[in-house]
Amino acid sequence: MTDHTVKKNPASIPHSIWHADDLRRAEKEAADSLGITLYELMLRAGEAAFNVAQSAYPQASHWLILCGHGNNGGDGYVVARLAVAAGIRVTLLALESDKPLPEEADAAREAWLNAGGVIHAPDIVWPEEVDLIVDGLLGTGLRSAPRENIAALIEHANRHSAPVVALDIPSGLIAQTGATPGAVIQAAHTVTFIALKPGLLTGKARDVVGVLHHNALGLESWLAGQEMHIARFDASQLAAWLPPRRPTSHKGDHGRLVIIGGDHGTAGAIRMTGEAALRSGAGLVRVLTRIENIMPIVTARPELMVHELTSQTLEESLEWADVVVIGPGLGQQAWGKQALQKVENFRKPMLWDADALNLLAINPDKRHNRILTPHPGEAARLLNCSVAEIESDRLLSAQRLVKRYGGVAVLKGAGTVVASDETQGIIDAGNAGMASGGMGDVLSGIIGALLGQKLPLYDAACAGCVAHGVAADKLAARYGTRGMLATDLFCTLRRVVNPDVIDVEND
Repeated sequence: MTDHTVKKNPASIPHSIWHADDLRRAEKEAADSLGITLYELMLRAGEAAFNVAQSAYPQASHWLILCGHGNNGGDGYVVARLAVAAGIRVTLLALESDKPLPEEADAAREAWLNAGGVIHAPDIVWPEEVDLIVDGLLGTGLRSAPRENIAALIEHANRHSAPVVALDIPSGLIAQTGATPGAVIQAAHTVTFIALKPGLLTGKARDVVGVLHHNALGLESWLAGQEMHIARFDASQLAAWLPPRRPTSHKGDHGRLVIIGGDHGTAGAIRMTGEAALRSGAGLVRVLTRIENIMPIVTARPELMVHELTSQTLEESLEWADVVVIGPGLGQQAWGKQALQKVENFRKPMLWDADALNLLAINPDKRHNRILTPHPGEAARLLNCSVAEIESDRLLSAQRLVKRYGGVAVLKGAGTVVASDETQGIIDAGNAGMASGGMGDVLSGIIGALLGQKLPLYDAACAGCVAHGVAADKLAARYGTRGMLATDLFCTLRRVVNPDVIDVEND
């Protein structure tokens, strides 16, 4: 079963991600570039997976290996042969088919049999003393729910007490999207080969992948010469986005940010956005809200400049501002609608969140100076589809948002996707503690502050999402995920947005 405690992916995994279909097509080209066969790549994959499994579970003396009727199963045969050679007892179950095995998988199967290995039918009774399961049932070519016979094996493995090491991808997880349309292996470790696939980092990935390991199988030089398809962003990149400030810098150098929202009963949302902006380094932050919110917000955070939202204050503020954030607590009544109508023609960078997105769904327009930050429900309204459709392909959904609305889209969730018209990234930070009210308001403030510090839209979105997630990860590592509040992030956020200090202290 998967360990759901907070953990980071190993620092050794790459920052480039490949579309799953492109990678399958490129494998032969990559092998040819080194003058090796696809079978040699399979041998390397099996060895890489065996080494991870043995290292993670050195006391495991009886491995159960599940092999499908494809190259993922071929990897499993290689692992089985290496395990037996190391003195480990192996029980191997293999799916049969009327279709012939792929050439490389067939060679791996014959090598297993020639080494004295036995192949058992998939419906045998499993030995009681199994202490490790290796999943080689389904690879990255899966497009739909596993067939009934494979689903039964997956569910059996998930019910078993032994941990699972998955080869390339947990069986049942869609490599391109991270969707799980049916039964799916819940791995403790996943060893992926050549390059990362999107489905290992977004969608349902975090529920089933466990600790993610990567091995390029000796293709590093070939991969380095290829165009990056999708980027993985994590804490290690914060220093490039957030260099130390010049000693002579002043508040005017770091952005004049206007935040608009906080209708009746939602002062908390706009206050959290404002404080998040300050904690992320914004030079000056002005909040426009309902008059009754002014005193509570100023009392809680006197560094915020808080004014009643009127036509005059809005007009003056738009003239003054370098960046506008609108939406947290905005509401969908006339008060919020009128503010949004005035803001929509703002020519400098802006971020729309929450009710600004719901209003945008009613009256769509396209702006290239805007970041949208929807959660899946808001994205579904923006694209006039179901949440299930959004979650079935998060990368495609983010692309659709950009195509329809322009600018940059941040599709929030586990494995947040950031998209522009030129590129995409997946955020490898954050945890389940962030599933609480106000987290999106904090994110809006962070990204708004980074826009004010002159980061381009896409970079501000990526850096803001990473900082948001890393701040939450630091809290979760200290206190756990349950009970985390959005305002708790402020104490760690300040450290995160000063990565030069963090590096010095090895925090």
